[in-house]
Amino acid sequence: MVLPGGSDALPVDLAIAPDDLRQLAEHDAAARTFPGGAGPLAALDTGGDAARGTVLMVAGYTGSKEDFAPLLRPLAEAGYRVVAIDQRGQFESPGPDGPAEYTVEILGSDVVAVARVLLEESGGPLHLVGHSFGGLVTRAAVLAEPELFTSFTLLGSGPSRLTGRRADLLDHLAPLLDAGGVPLVHETLEQVAMTDPKAQAVPAPTREFYTRRFLRNSAAGLRGMADAMLAEPDRVAELKATGVPLLVAHGEADDAWLPHVQADMAQRLGARHEVIDGSIHSPAVENPPRTLEVLCDFWAGVVPA
Repeated sequence: MVLPGGSDALPVDLAIAPDDLRQLAEHDAAARTFPGGAGPLAALDTGGDAARGTVLMVAGYTGSKEDFAPLLRPLAEAGYRVVAIDQRGQFESPGPDGPAEYTVEILGSDVVAVARVLLEESGGPLHLVGHSFGGLVTRAAVLAEPELFTSFTLLGSGPSRLTGRRADLLDHLAPLLDAGGVPLVHETLEQVAMTDPKAQAVPAPTREFYTRRFLRNSAAGLRGMADAMLAEPDRVAELKATGVPLLVAHGEADDAWLPHVQADMAQRLGARHEVIDGSIHSPAVENPPRTLEVLCDFWAGVVPA
């Protein structure tokens, strides 16, 4: 979930260099689409022969495929084919007009559809990564079709519904959407960001990308996904029962699902647990080298060379 604001977690020094373009990091992935249940799903695809397998990455609320941009080139160089998608109603993927079309189960069915195409194109192994709300969505995909996935990584996600400051912020979205649509929501979040030094430290080109991306969100998608994220039940026992190898990884100061919540989830899952230093809620852009190391080491243990 890419929303501005302060942290409820432990403070972390997140110095951002002027040339740290984050979601605008250079990569060699090509734009393409995959069929989804409500229309085409925009994606970045590194291609290649998938010598070490394929990775499917799904971003969180108000996010997009670019949230994994710093990982695309190094993962491709490591021998993986990597595909990152925009969920329906996000950025470059069109979405339906009804909020009821954005439940976790429906969004998960889109992930299953993409996974099937990837297995047809490259075969296995297929590693699934879901960030934040994308973790809840990808969990639904694993629960629906566990046999499709060689491993599953929850990145900055949680066992159940979102609570705390970020949940309170989501509660305010519905009246804002009713009053002024996506532009008013964006204007309000920008006012919040003006009080956050971390948000202001992000380089101007990346902030401009955030604006352009946010304004392309579907209003129905914003409402439907928020409702889904605030109502998700605890499905840890169901996920553990699938037998799919699991990794729980998160920033040391995650301010969505707090670190102790994710640590408890990992223990209940019997999953590998990794804390990514120097990051808050978006390790893939806040500390790409360590995130890359954690992911590659996990996958190597699941599928030995």
